[in-house]
Amino acid sequence: KLRYIAKAITDFKQSGKPVYAYGDNFSQSQYYLASYADKVFMSPDGAILLTGYGSYTLYYKSLLEKLDVTTHVFRVGTYKSAIEPYIRDNMSDAAKEANTVWLNQLWQAYTSDVAKNRNIDAAELTPKLPDFIAALKSVDGDFAKLSVKLGLVDSLMTHPEMTQEFEKTFGTDQDHNFNQISYYDYLASLTDINVPSKNKIAVVIASGAIIDGPQRPGTTGGDTTAELLREARFDNNVKAVILRVDSPGGSAFASELIRNEVDALQKAGKPVVVSMSSVAASGGYWISSSADKIIANPTTITGSIGIFAVMTTFEKGLNKLGIYNDGVGTTPFAGVGVTRALPQGVGEIFQLGVDHGYQRFIGLVSKYRHMSLAQVDKIAQGRVWTGADAKRLGLVDELGDFDTAISAAVDLAKINDYQIEWMQQPLSPMEMFLQQFTTEARTQLLTMVLGDMPKAITPVTEKISADLTSLANFNDPKGQYAFCLNCGTFN
Repeated sequence: KLRYIAKAITDFKQSGKPVYAYGDNFSQSQYYLASYADKVFMSPDGAILLTGYGSYTLYYKSLLEKLDVTTHVFRVGTYKSAIEPYIRDNMSDAAKEANTVWLNQLWQAYTSDVAKNRNIDAAELTPKLPDFIAALKSVDGDFAKLSVKLGLVDSLMTHPEMTQEFEKTFGTDQDHNFNQISYYDYLASLTDINVPSKNKIAVVIASGAIIDGPQRPGTTGGDTTAELLREARFDNNVKAVILRVDSPGGSAFASELIRNEVDALQKAGKPVVVSMSSVAASGGYWISSSADKIIANPTTITGSIGIFAVMTTFEKGLNKLGIYNDGVGTTPFAGVGVTRALPQGVGEIFQLGVDHGYQRFIGLVSKYRHMSLAQVDKIAQGRVWTGADAKRLGLVDELGDFDTAISAAVDLAKINDYQIEWMQQPLSPMEMFLQQFTTEARTQLLTMVLGDMPKAITPVTEKISADLTSLANFNDPKGQYAFCLNCGTFN
């Protein structure tokens, strides 16, 4: 996403108009965009936080054992690490190996872009710790001065100084500030750039975890997304569809439901182009696999072709509390549930189902990406790839952005004029209320459980909240998931 915005900044600069960036402090993402400006200004008390990329998560195995919770895991794929937090207390060597590769690739892309923009050596952005400490000592621990010394910032200015500088360039308004227009006012003044046309390119967005059923805020609902694709199929003015994917995956059933509608569109003579955003992994790749053309950014996180199922039972903990579950049933499956131990043989059935799901997944990739099953299996196994690697391996067709996808859709549809139709299901007032209510309720619950802890503990509570949300999204009818945990948690 950052690169797409950066592209717009670069295009704007072609007009000859200067771009200025000012910040009290710059986060890593903020500074990436700021580096594209002609001049970067910062507060004398500010800092630029370039920490690099990392993928860290919380692990709950010991906690679950202390609570006498039994975790049953069924998976296929050496690198399918989504369930590791529930069966380990640390990241596996295989996961570390795979994650290190794509994290380094993303960081190299970041530092290369920033170094080019600021005309500095990329090594300056990733100094060894002793060198960084020495550089910081040379400016008496002043992070702002160090930013200027390293070439990251052009000059340091207080707010009044910045205002005076911009007044010289842009003049003064009636409020004794430099002439300016807010982002919102400018956006409201713009006219629709769509050229009126009967030909439409429909854009359907699949963002967030893929869940079975209707869409919830922050998720991709299998039923909802399938319905939007169905609407595009029956709209005679829609000549092609762009499926914009920004998802780490989720329900295998819902993923296939969405992909079925992609197939139906193609059978109706309407080409489908997938535009991968930041993440299109696991189930996100599943729904992309059969598109006429797949376009990814070089830094897109994709792949993670694998399946898993997880089930927890609480019989040990309940027994310690003096609670037991007993009864009779007509089959071994009648009593399967969280309050009883998993009956003998049922685990094998779950694993067979997961094995079948994996074969189904790699079979789809084999068919639509024109590879042998052995070739797909070699690059699958739940392993995550960057868009650049995915292109090299044949998992995507072209490297590009959303504009590239539009051009591809127009070419495949063989049309000259078109307009973009954003297809989405608006939230009802009740859904907006529930979204706000559930967010606040989750926060209140964590506050009650964790008590009045220091502000420093906030990142921990937020991570636990995010993990609880992920678990709440696990609603596949067969309990099978094509989901990439680390794809959405790196920063």
